[in-house]
Amino acid sequence: MRILRAAEYRSMPWKNGGGVTTEIAVSPPGAGLDDFDWRVSMARVESSGPFSQFAGIDRTLAVLEGEGIVLEIAGYPPRSINRTTALFSFPADAQTSAALIGGPITDLNVMTRRSRMTHSVERLVISAPVEIRTEAGTTLILCLDGDISVPAAEPVRLGPLDTLLSGPVSTGLLVQPAHEATLYVIRIRAIAGND
Repeated sequence: MRILRAAEYRSMPWKNGGGVTTEIAVSPPGAGLDDFDWRVSMARVESSGPFSQFAGIDRTLAVLEGEGIVLEIAGYPPRSINRTTALFSFPADAQTSAALIGGPITDLNVMTRRSRMTHSVERLVISAPVEIRTEAGTTLILCLDGDISVPAAEPVRLGPLDTLLSGPVSTGLLVQPAHEATLYVIRIRAIAGND
């Protein structure tokens, strides 16, 4: 189990140069934008325009801050996404553009290489202790707001935008909020035959 602190995340230009992305975690460690197996990041979107394309990648997007966006993805009807709508998954190699609804947003992007990995993303709003299920692979818990603790041999505390990264564990992780907290639970696993 590792704690990734928000102050230590790595910032870099978008693949298409249109903005800045903040990388939370990537595998393998140090992988670039063209050779990762999976990647979790946040991006500040300041204006409407095209998304970067990633060949062979599946992507899930959530709005963390701001009014939201409308995605135009080749082969899909327009999709409006805000902080309360369902998370949206789509192929990152499809031509995609976004129109801001009411000013800049911050989004969460989870991407996995289609031939090797798969992922799921769940948004939880908690005000009491909850056990978060883990499974074979990697589980990340991003604390969007609030403060949470995870009992362990050395108890762990997460503040806003900190992330807990856990490998496979035999039991779930007990998460205790200090008050109401919003979490994003990201589960990543290898496709059978690629582990």
